[in-house]
Amino acid sequence: MALDKHFRPAEVEERQYRREEESGAFRAGRVDGKPYTIVIPPPNVTGSLHIGHALNNTLQDILVRFERMRGRDVLWQPGTDHAGIATQMVVERQLAESGISLDRGGSDAPAANSIGREAFVAKVWEWKEVSGGTILNQLRRLGATCDWERERFTMDEGLSAAVRQVFVSLYKQGLIYRDKRLVNWDTRFHTAISDLEVEPRETRGFMWHFRYPLEGDETKHITVATTRPETMLGDTAVAVHPEDPRYRDLIGRNVLLPLANRAIPIIADEHADPEAGTGAVKITPAHDFNDFEVGKRHDLRFINIFDRDARLNENAPEPYRGMDRFDARKKIVEDLDALGVLDSVHDHVLAVPYGDRSGTVIEPWLTDQWYVDARTLAGPAIAAVERGDVAFVPRQWEKTYFSWMHNIQPWCISRQLWWGHRIPAWYGPDGHVFVELDEDAALNAAKIHYGKEVSLQQETDVLDTWFSSALWPFSTLGWPEATPEVSRYYPTDVLVTSFDIIFFWVARMMMMGLHFLEEAPFRTVYIHPLVRDEKGQKMSKSKGNVIDPLEFADEYGADALRFTLTALAAQGREIKLSAQRVEGYRNFTTKLWNAARFAEMNRCVPVDGFEPGTVRQVVNRWIVGATAAAAAEVTLALESLRFNDAASAIYQFTWGTYCDWYLEFIKPLLLGDDEVAKEETRATAAWVLSQILHLLHPIAPFVTEEIWERINGAGAGLLITAPWPLLSTEAIDRDVAAEMDWVVRLVSLIRAVRSEVNVPAAAKIPMVLRGANDTSARRLRDHAEEIHRLARLETAAVEPGDARVPEGSAQIVLDEAVIVLPLSGVIDLETEKARLQKEVDRVSNEIAGIDRKLENAEFVARAPEHVVQEQHERRAASEGTLAHLREALQRLE
Repeated sequence: MALDKHFRPAEVEERQYRREEESGAFRAGRVDGKPYTIVIPPPNVTGSLHIGHALNNTLQDILVRFERMRGRDVLWQPGTDHAGIATQMVVERQLAESGISLDRGGSDAPAANSIGREAFVAKVWEWKEVSGGTILNQLRRLGATCDWERERFTMDEGLSAAVRQVFVSLYKQGLIYRDKRLVNWDTRFHTAISDLEVEPRETRGFMWHFRYPLEGDETKHITVATTRPETMLGDTAVAVHPEDPRYRDLIGRNVLLPLANRAIPIIADEHADPEAGTGAVKITPAHDFNDFEVGKRHDLRFINIFDRDARLNENAPEPYRGMDRFDARKKIVEDLDALGVLDSVHDHVLAVPYGDRSGTVIEPWLTDQWYVDARTLAGPAIAAVERGDVAFVPRQWEKTYFSWMHNIQPWCISRQLWWGHRIPAWYGPDGHVFVELDEDAALNAAKIHYGKEVSLQQETDVLDTWFSSALWPFSTLGWPEATPEVSRYYPTDVLVTSFDIIFFWVARMMMMGLHFLEEAPFRTVYIHPLVRDEKGQKMSKSKGNVIDPLEFADEYGADALRFTLTALAAQGREIKLSAQRVEGYRNFTTKLWNAARFAEMNRCVPVDGFEPGTVRQVVNRWIVGATAAAAAEVTLALESLRFNDAASAIYQFTWGTYCDWYLEFIKPLLLGDDEVAKEETRATAAWVLSQILHLLHPIAPFVTEEIWERINGAGAGLLITAPWPLLSTEAIDRDVAAEMDWVVRLVSLIRAVRSEVNVPAAAKIPMVLRGANDTSARRLRDHAEEIHRLARLETAAVEPGDARVPEGSAQIVLDEAVIVLPLSGVIDLETEKARLQKEVDRVSNEIAGIDRKLENAEFVARAPEHVVQEQHERRAASEGTLAHLREALQRLE
């Protein structure tokens, strides 16, 4: 089937993806291959594809396509997360639009159009069946080759069984328990939320300073500062540093808490910073995470002054009860001012925690919740990384992992929602708790405990979504059953994820995998870069700079998007993405397509039994060796998870070595009369193109499958299951490589000078190689035709090193020789010198202007970070331009 004039991604991608999927290539189960497993970080079932998903899954797909071609039994496990709060919010909103509310049991007479828990959960399942697969279909659009027949959902029956088994086991081992601790409380959704769901927003507020009088001597006081005056009603101490001389004599005495008229102690604790403010800190253990720890150290009272709506409760003085926290703040400040204890007020910028979905200010709230003893489980997970059982790439992220793990706190796993895994705990008449796999087991345990049958009430809370996600690497394989999949595909090989969930997901998978399967769930954790906009700014809807990957795929093709993300995915660096970059890599797919058309038009077709090691022509021996070198470079880069290096290697080889040089070199051979040389060259060109398609396939699957099918026919099979190139480096002829490298450098240097000094493209110029040794002279003779044609030369001669250089010549060093290009009469030398000097002056002035900006401390301090970075990048680019201009000018002196 002949190649069309243009590559049209929209007409190719769906068809080629369907061919691959229908072939069964995505399925795991290759009995003759060593297992290779990756689990997809399960996207929220509510989600739509964003650019982070596109990067993450492109890199995973590259790995699985690469290993599949290497003969491995690849399992890329797909699935979605039930996303408790996100999904509940979506369905609640849809029901509200239909006039349906939730009956949470707080009213004696529920509304006629309200529904209870079971009915709501049923509605969520209905929604999931209709709308829950959006993001997985979008991943298909990008070419993801997951084993879709094994798709799992964190709430499906098998995974739910795993969740119950883990919860019950940990509880009976004393590693899950109930406790009253501070949580991030969402006052709109009335649930605890994780730190990841808290969004700090920089806010302009105030810092109030209040005087707390000493008990027994109200003429003396301690001044404390706060940004949240309403919490002072819950203060149970004032802390000072034990070595602060200002307060040493006051430690152990009391102050009187204004408005509450309650005596609270002055305690010594290193939490108080003598250098910050007055050095004295109000301690509110029930409403501040740091104060909570201070309260535990000193056995302080924990006074919760808020209800679940963040209104002041019965523990507050009567005048403030029932008030919203922010209304109470205003009144408390007014009342403290009236008492004469308001010392001062200052403007203050602070980070206020908001719920990322509710948009309300999050309140640290003291409440009974379920917890995992994370510190105990963290020990083996820390040791596994220290031993090298698990490696982080880039390695710098190990420090982040260790920092979090060594300072780990109890993990709050309960959520006050309806959608999620309901905690398998039942309460007896006296509140005694029974934790079992199901209600029947709980009833039996209760009967033994009480000596009779009793009724039980199941816990209403559900589990944190991260709890079920922590089991993902083994629950998806059928655990707790001893399935063949668990024994074959666990542990997994590589986890590809982002830095922000190293603690929330990676660490917890480590803890659970080691505890229940006694082996870490993966061998390598690859932390991919963060994708920012072209200016280096984080993407956000408010900035209007969010990039939709599907729009890019529609505009430029999925291959172009995939290649762009891969080429920019350097370890430890952020990705600056723009439409121009994606467009540039679309040009690469076009270049490849045109190269394939060139091969087709010149009858360069694959030859059965072709042996690349037997070719005779120098140019063919060169390209065979270059192909082997490129294959080795791409293979090593992918094995090392250096995705950008793999993309760069195949890009440079395809565009530069093959298209720009080899295809140009062989044109005379293809048009010549030597039939043996012609047939060898045709076969070599086709063979190299085939190797390129293999090497490029993991990154750009659609264009490579299409060219492969057009060249070889549908009966030749698919690239996705074709063997990865295994080319011996013995194919690299070092002498031939050096010879052709010399020719390429010679032509490139001449072309560069022609461009720099504005030699007309059609003009043929003379060239003299001064001081060339015998090897260089021979190379010039042997490759005279290619050099004349590609460098646009009229003549090419070799002269001794002491030969006179004609006036007005440009000179360039090439190894031991000097290339001399007599340009007098070809260009107006004086005019060209003046032009170059004018450009030198312009760029120099531009650099000076940038330097003035960067030396301006006020500009650097006030300008956005990306603007300052742009100035540095402009300066670096201008410095490079200036160096080239000066070099060109020097050549004409």
